[in-house]
Amino acid sequence: MDEQLFFKKLNSLCTSKEIFDFLGSLEAMSDTMASGALQRISEVEVDDSGLKNPEEVLENEVFRALCFQFEFESSKLSDTGLLNALQALIKLRVDPQSTLMASLLSEGAERLGKGQLAVKNLCAFGESLLELEGPSCARLEQIVNQMQEKDIEKWSPREVVMVYKMLQVTVREGEQHRDLLNRLNSVTLALVSQLSPKFTSIILNALVVLHQTHAVSLVTALCKHSVKHIPYFTGDELVNVLEAFLYFGHREQIFTEALETHVPKSILTMHPQTVSKVMQYCCQKMILSKPIFDAAAEGFISHADRFTTDQIAEYIIPFGTLNYLPPSASALFRKLETILHTRFRHFRPHTLLNLLHSCVLIQRYPVNFLPKIFSPYFLQQLQAQPPGLDRIVTSQLTQLFLTVILECPFYEGPKLLPKYQVKAFLTPHSSLDIHLLKRVKTGLLYLLKKRIYFASEVSTPYFYTVDIEIKLDEEGFVLPAAQWEEVHRRIALCVDGQNRFCVNSHNLLGEEAIKQRHLQLLGYEVVQIPFFEMGGLQNCRKMAEYLHKKIFPHTYEPSC
Repeated sequence: MDEQLFFKKLNSLCTSKEIFDFLGSLEAMSDTMASGALQRISEVEVDDSGLKNPEEVLENEVFRALCFQFEFESSKLSDTGLLNALQALIKLRVDPQSTLMASLLSEGAERLGKGQLAVKNLCAFGESLLELEGPSCARLEQIVNQMQEKDIEKWSPREVVMVYKMLQVTVREGEQHRDLLNRLNSVTLALVSQLSPKFTSIILNALVVLHQTHAVSLVTALCKHSVKHIPYFTGDELVNVLEAFLYFGHREQIFTEALETHVPKSILTMHPQTVSKVMQYCCQKMILSKPIFDAAAEGFISHADRFTTDQIAEYIIPFGTLNYLPPSASALFRKLETILHTRFRHFRPHTLLNLLHSCVLIQRYPVNFLPKIFSPYFLQQLQAQPPGLDRIVTSQLTQLFLTVILECPFYEGPKLLPKYQVKAFLTPHSSLDIHLLKRVKTGLLYLLKKRIYFASEVSTPYFYTVDIEIKLDEEGFVLPAAQWEEVHRRIALCVDGQNRFCVNSHNLLGEEAIKQRHLQLLGYEVVQIPFFEMGGLQNCRKMAEYLHKKIFPHTYEPSC
């Protein structure tokens, strides 16, 4: 039978029975046709859980006859027939230790040693070795070395993808295969538009593993290309893509918009790990996507009992970090409290602390669990596991304790001992917009006439640093910043640059929101000076007028 007609008929068949009946009706077929039949059987009979009908396939007379011929006539097979059959038999879960598999592997290794395999066959053999023997297989290095001598410009997308997969397990450190990798990146850039969801995901994952931070054009093209595939990625493929976005620091508005369309529709069928990675992506990129967060909250309420403790934390922490309460917040945090009551001891200590700290950022107070958090036993657990009681951890503990004092006066449990408290909260230097602060200080100088009437970056006894502090006496007159007597009111100016807000939003991040809330409870009059109100203030006079309205709307009349 003509090969073209054979494969057309073969690809129209949808069950192994149909395929075996078809093969049984033929008088003869080439080894390429026979290996193609095995591949088609693997396509229709193998799913994520394995071989669907093992006995019907592996015990079938036609199947056994094919295997017999492949085993005892392996030296007579074409390269394509040999290596395609090997691939198919691996997918069909044929015993790797069987004489059949040993014969095919031995013949493949012998032909590899002769150095005459074509690119597609090298890739097929490499894929089989990866599946059977894993990354430690020494022959993979041999295959990659032979690939370097081939004409890379003629490779198909499938061959390009297979070489990336082999490189990510054979390249260790330094300059090894650097030339091949650079050539591969260049060729792949021209193929991006042809890549399927699976291939796009595999290549992005390989670029992460291979630390290809210099391949900016390729990464950018793949990230843009991935947008159209979002509805079609499997859970694992989408996780790979999101990890690449995070690793390479990439952000695409259209990618976020595509996620906002896909996630709410699919939330109840998406794997928790995939949703966790979506939430992690939004959190690290400071993207407050209400459609995604609202859908994640609904998914948590419905299915959180099936989540791992890490997945629970990964779902909830972004709500605190980005300072957002979804419409279903009451049900969401009731569900969380129920889970904490039943699974508290299953959480890793640092995961639990991160989770509870994120809750207080959005005024959800885990009062029932704080006695355990402040207990010597839990603190010893924190100390015993990396990163131990470092500055970030002790800052979180201190902020939890301060929250209890200021916002939960009814709490009567154990306190956090002074030795676990920080003297000042760890504030990332990047959180203060120095340029914006300078403009505000210039405006204040114009308004107040002398620099002595305000202080900047002031440390307080309450762990927080105030961007700008102004002191007033009982009659509302401004006092010198260094004066301590007769201070009746303290004004804290929060100079909030873009990096204190969610991306493309006027929504303060959780860390800044809790700071401003606590400063108010500590007696400060908090005045927010957000970047988005200052765009049109181009000179000192306009800035001074703006600051006057913000800081002294009733009590102080500037003479400027």
